[in-house]
Order: sequence, then C-alpha cells, then structure tokens
Amino acid sequence: MYTNQKRRPIVEALEKYKKERIVSFDVPGHKQGKGHKALTDFFGSDAVSVDYNSSKPLDNLTHPTGVIKDAEELAAQAFGAKSAFFMIGGTTSSVQAMILSSTKRNDKIIMPRNVHKSAINALVINGAIPIYINPGVDKELGISLGMSVEDIKSAIEKHPDAKAILVNNPTYYGICSDLKRIVKIAHEAGMLVLVDEAHGTHFYFNEKLPISAMKAGADMAAVSVHKTGGALTQSSFLLLGEGADSAYTRQIINLSQTTSGSYLLMASLDIARSNLALNGKEIFERVIKMTDYAREEINLIGGYRAFGKEIINGDTVYDFDTTKLSIHTRDLGLAGIEVYDILRDEYDIQIEFGDIGNILAIVSVGDRELELERLIGSLSEIKRLKSGSKIGIPDHEYIDPIVKLSPQEAFYSESEVIAIKNSVGRISTEFVMAYPPGIPILAPGEKISREIVDYIIFAKAKGCKMTGTKDMQMNDIYVVKEK
Repeated sequence: MYTNQKRRPIVEALEKYKKERIVSFDVPGHKQGKGHKALTDFFGSDAVSVDYNSSKPLDNLTHPTGVIKDAEELAAQAFGAKSAFFMIGGTTSSVQAMILSSTKRNDKIIMPRNVHKSAINALVINGAIPIYINPGVDKELGISLGMSVEDIKSAIEKHPDAKAILVNNPTYYGICSDLKRIVKIAHEAGMLVLVDEAHGTHFYFNEKLPISAMKAGADMAAVSVHKTGGALTQSSFLLLGEGADSAYTRQIINLSQTTSGSYLLMASLDIARSNLALNGKEIFERVIKMTDYAREEINLIGGYRAFGKEIINGDTVYDFDTTKLSIHTRDLGLAGIEVYDILRDEYDIQIEFGDIGNILAIVSVGDRELELERLIGSLSEIKRLKSGSKIGIPDHEYIDPIVKLSPQEAFYSESEVIAIKNSVGRISTEFVMAYPPGIPILAPGEKISREIVDYIIFAKAKGCKMTGTKDMQMNDIYVVKEK
C-alpha cells in the first residue's frame, strides 16, 4: 500500500551528518553537547548530538527542497493527503494555519463553539468572524457532542458568504460528527472544510476506527501525531486535500513558524510516520482491544460509566472513537477532576484530564495490560472509599454563549478589571477555560451570564486548573469598559 515508507529521510540525513564529524561554528551554542555536560547527562548524548541547525545537507523547514521535502511527501502519502507540512508548534499552530489560510478580516467561518482555544485565538489574530453552532449536549453524561447536519445546513443558508467550516473530529471524548456528509454539503456551498483532528491521528491507520478527514474529502486537517501517533510532544502534521492551496498555506505557516526548526521534533515525526505507515493497523488493533477490555471492566465496577458506541445517535454522535477511555463519574458523587486528583495523588496514576463530570484516560501503543489493570483496580477502590452523593454537581459542561462582539474587537477593546463574581452582564475581553481540554467556557466578545460565573466558581472549588485571564488566581476578569 505504501511506497518506501521504511525510509526516514530526516533521520537518515542526521545520521549521515553526524558520521561526517562536521566542525560546528553555527548554532546551537552547546555544540552537540560538547560544551554542556549537564545537557547530555539529562537528555542523553544520542539526542543532543543531533540537535543541529538548518544547513544545505539538512534542508530548511521554512523552504524545504531536500530531505524535509522528501519526508513531507512520504507523510502526505501515508495519510492520503495531497500535501503535508511538518508543524513543530504543536497542533495549535496547525489549527491556526488552517484558519489563517482560509479566512481574512471580516470573513465568516462556521464552527462549533466547543473548539479549542487555538481556533478562537486565530480569529483574534486575523479578525475573521465566527458563526458558532452550538453542539449537541448529552445531559446524562454532561458533555458536548458533535455538530448536527441540520444545524450546519441552517448556518450555511443564513451565511452563504462564509468561507469555511471548522469541525472537531473527534472531540476530546471521542465523539465524531457525520464528516463525509458535512464535507459534501460544504463543498456544494463553495466552502472549505477544516478539521481539527488533533485526537484522530490513528483514524488513518485502522479501518475499525471512524473515517479520517482526508478520506472524507476535507480540505485541511490538523493532526496531533504526538498525542496518539508516537512523536515527541509538540509535533504535528498539517494535511491538505485537493481543495487547498499548498503554496499559500506554506506562506501563512511561515508568518509564525520558527526559522530554527528543531530536528529532534522533525525526526520524531519522520520516525512516527514510518512506524504508523508500516505497523499502524496492528498497533491500533491492540489499542482497540485494550480499551474495549478496560471499558467493560470499569462498567462492571458500578457507579462509573465508561461510555462507547452505545451513545451513537446517527447525527450529533455519528461515530465514536473506541480508543478513547472516557469515564463518567458524577453518579459516584465525585466530579471528574476529583477522581483525576485522587488517581494522581493517592495511586500514582496520571490520566489525561478530569472535568466536572468525567475523566479521560489516553490509551496508546505505549500502554500495557498490567497498567490498565492498575487503573481499573484503583477506580474500584476509589468507588469503595470515596463515593458519595451527586447532589450539587452540574449536569453539563457546555454553556451556550451570548456573542456580543467579534473575538478580535473584544480582545483589543478598552477594558477594565472587575471581580468575576460581580461580572454578570459584562462582555469579556479574556478567555476562561479549564486546561486540559482547553475549550473556552468564556471567550472574548461573549456576555458573562450567572450560569457561567457559577460554573467557574464551582470548577475552581473542585480543583479544575483554570486558565486564560491575566489574573493568575482567576478572581478578577477584564471586561469591555462601559462608556
């Protein structure tokens, strides 16, 4: 199926360069660790010795014509894309490149409101106008879902001049929208489809998983290879389909992409791509089996609900990523963040995140059955020792926004600071979010409601890590100054 996917052009070039024993009078200043013993002691001499700068033999990330270009072409082939870009600013940079290359100031873009903050940050930068679609909400689980096809059709009818539609696929919880149908509807309306596929790298390498963005015909997809694909943290691919302009997209990327690309991160993408192309089907077959087993065992404990394909409804939950171990905790009388903290502090288990009603454990090729058994056993003990009444725990995470100004207009407005508890009715110039997952509870330009204030106070009290405001303690918030 794949041609030359055993090749790792960047890795091969680094190995060759290292063997040539080139005398370095360029950066980085540690000179492959020779002048910094503590660096090699901590990271290992093998890693530090290939921390090189761009040069003719090693190519240049901002204008690749050699080994990086070869590696990008292999990545595009492996993922079924027209072209692929190495992104070493994380999938944040990939999401922003998609939006910045498809919209300009005052252009409209249709998107779900439960987007990652990187998407709204892009709107702050370029002044595009979001047309928000409120996602479906599962009140029993307390989570936001995907986008309804009918809601997308309605948004297109009301805003036929929109340039693009952004889709989260999958969501943090593993929920997928009807991506293939959304692409068809959008393309018929002359709109691009951008997919935040940060948590869907594995979709490309096992047919038992939901459809990938490229296979569905999307124009662009941001793929977080470091999350489930095995690359180093901060390593991502931006994939382009036939409808996207590759040359213009690279220009947009280069507006903010570093000119000192890390060869450690690029090499990790090169290695991960090769491994996924050659072994991905078997890798994710094993991950699916492990997660299905864990889901079944956790549900036998009682009190928890490790949800899966049973929540599929054909619309706002069109499909479900079974590699996501998403677990509802509210029926135990414990907020997800409380279970998250207990697992870490008392059982030495670090999971991905906990919110008000749920926790998420990421299961990947790096996990073993023994570690899953430890998680299952710990959850059983937490139920026995810690469970209580669920009274007082909110029944949902998502709160419909009241948009008054564009993100850019609000962010740059003259502002004043006010206590969050006294901010009801004002327009925020800041973000408020729990991180992870980094989905804003409140974004610049939105009116602050009593429900939002109560939610923020409750989430803080339960131990959620709240971010976004200038005030690091999140007692105060900047709002648009009243005239």
